[in-house]
Amino acid sequence: MYEILIGLRYTRARRRNHFISFISFSSMLGVALGVTALIVVLSVMNGFQKELRTRILGVAAHVQIEGAEGRLRNWRSAAETAAAHPQTLAVAPYVQAQSMLTANQEVRGVLTRGVLPEEEEKVADFAGYMQAGSLADLRPGEFGLVLGVDVARALRVWTGDKVTVIAPQGMATPLGMTPRMKAFTVVGVFEVGMFEYDSGLALMHLEDAQRLYRLEDAVSGVRLKIADIFAAPRVTHDLAGMLRVNAYLTDWTKSHANFFRAVQIEKNMMFIILSLIVAVAAFNIVSTLVMAVTDKEADIAILRTLGAKSGSVMAIFIIQGALIGCVGLMLGVTGGVSLALNIDVVVPWIERLLGTQILAKDVYYISQLPSELQWGDVFTVTGIAFALALLATLYPSWRAARLQPAEALRYE
Repeated sequence: MYEILIGLRYTRARRRNHFISFISFSSMLGVALGVTALIVVLSVMNGFQKELRTRILGVAAHVQIEGAEGRLRNWRSAAETAAAHPQTLAVAPYVQAQSMLTANQEVRGVLTRGVLPEEEEKVADFAGYMQAGSLADLRPGEFGLVLGVDVARALRVWTGDKVTVIAPQGMATPLGMTPRMKAFTVVGVFEVGMFEYDSGLALMHLEDAQRLYRLEDAVSGVRLKIADIFAAPRVTHDLAGMLRVNAYLTDWTKSHANFFRAVQIEKNMMFIILSLIVAVAAFNIVSTLVMAVTDKEADIAILRTLGAKSGSVMAIFIIQGALIGCVGLMLGVTGGVSLALNIDVVVPWIERLLGTQILAKDVYYISQLPSELQWGDVFTVTGIAFALALLATLYPSWRAARLQPAEALRYE
């Protein structure tokens, strides 16, 4: 097709007007930078989303079966049924209740959770977040307590210190109702990096929690870890039909929906904002082609005189603009993918070069930029950038196709 040959020739040819070449180069560079920025930012947002999900699911369960009245009596039967599901990897019972902790004349309201350490480690990842001690130090009858780091700081305690746990359920005495209190020993401190857990969660052994809250052999519910975390809603639906107990079923997508919805909204907004940069760069192609059409009016007139149709003339400049966009797009995808895959190397190099730290460790818990390249995002960015580049070629090409040979050659 001669349209392709002429379009490629117009792109490669040395023009008399060097300003057109400069605008063409600027358009390529703009598309490349916009696509690179968009891929890198989306990868970083994916990394933060993954990091947030990892930290939340390091403490929270993938699926949770909770007794309808706050207690689950035949929990072993429910655990066996849940464990029979193909997606289930581990099952752990728990006792959960609101309590108050007091020490050193300080008081703190927390969510206490009674766990079996050996089973809890299978559904959560507390071992990776322990600052002192371990869950294995929780032994039945010893009334040990593992605190979030912010709770420990607020109470001014550390491992080995005593903390009084005040249960909201009262005891009837001759003097009236009085709260139940029990002295516990701090045996561990964890830091997840999520304020919700670090400042409001305390762990104790399951049997100690059953004694404190007078649950006898009952528990509050059962926590599950599944193979595919994104299958949690489907697993919850399946278990709802399998269980023969009066219980509520929830999964992590519902219990922490606000966190992930906020990150997704931020990702979508960043995508829209950075897409405008790509759009501005792509529409610079309009300026390039308009000036190219003006510069090539005589050539267009000769082609029309030789019998070229309007569609052929339009195709020539569409090919020229598309080539400019494709070159910038390829450079941008190459740069964006390379930077997203090596951001853990590039960012420290920039920090050393500038003598500063982008995410200071004393301010941010996540002190390194996480990055997760998803090829779906790359294909989406590529498709949008290419579509914008083609859209930018339509008006100049249409203008070239409407050019009358007599008008173009009048002053030649």
